[in-house]
Amino acid sequence: METAQVILLGIIQGLTEFLPVSSSGHLVLLQNLFGFSEPELLLDISLHIGTLFAVCIVFFKEIRSILLTVLRIPGLIRSSEGISSLIAENEQVKILVLIIAGSIPTAILGLFFRKIADQIFGNVCIVGIMLLLTGTLLWFTRQAGLRNRNLKQVAIKDALIIGLAQGIAILPGISRSGSTISTALFLGVNREVAGRYSFLLSIPAILGALIMGIDFSSVNESISAEMILMGTVAAGIVGYLALRVLLQVVKRGQMHCFAPYCWLIGVAAVVWNKL
Repeated sequence: METAQVILLGIIQGLTEFLPVSSSGHLVLLQNLFGFSEPELLLDISLHIGTLFAVCIVFFKEIRSILLTVLRIPGLIRSSEGISSLIAENEQVKILVLIIAGSIPTAILGLFFRKIADQIFGNVCIVGIMLLLTGTLLWFTRQAGLRNRNLKQVAIKDALIIGLAQGIAILPGISRSGSTISTALFLGVNREVAGRYSFLLSIPAILGALIMGIDFSSVNESISAEMILMGTVAAGIVGYLALRVLLQVVKRGQMHCFAPYCWLIGVAAVVWNKL
């Protein structure tokens, strides 16, 4: 694999991991349409680590606050009137509970759909159809999120539903950010909270996917450490910029602007597969 290809994969990973256009779907299309080889395991893990760092940098203050709250939970429980009261009164405890709740269906569906997703990974037509569905989902967000439910009004059942949407996004062509943010908006969550929760929820999902994907027996050293570093840095920098842009897009209620792109790529994939 050439250095330019590694950097290009990093750029594509950074863009498509956060923009609602499906990173896995684009990888399938690159492999099948342009002859790209699938990233080797170590490189694939490194690219995902790059985008994970991007999330952690953007949400550093909030992640730090949540982690500090975890350390204080025993004392908080003793000083509160009960767990329910604590969740209702402490925003960081509330978001932590919602992340845990949302991660449960994601993990279950991830395990259940993993083999199906691997089979779909080589099918350009199905990936194209999934991209068409993603585009349609994004299009219907035009009037969503107007109920303006804040974080205190988001219930555990909402987190479970959003987590289900994230779990389904293991299928190539279904965007993780697109499905989770759209689902939150359809549930009436305000736009800022929907975007924030979606990306905080992505952290355990990305970590879980990395852990599940590690197979040290298949790791080789055909790619140099310098190339892996360049790909990781490219994924991190582009991912950071893409995440910043998407948060503004969500805040302005413009998620639907990505729908035509998903439709175009989806139709092109289906037509190309039939030729």
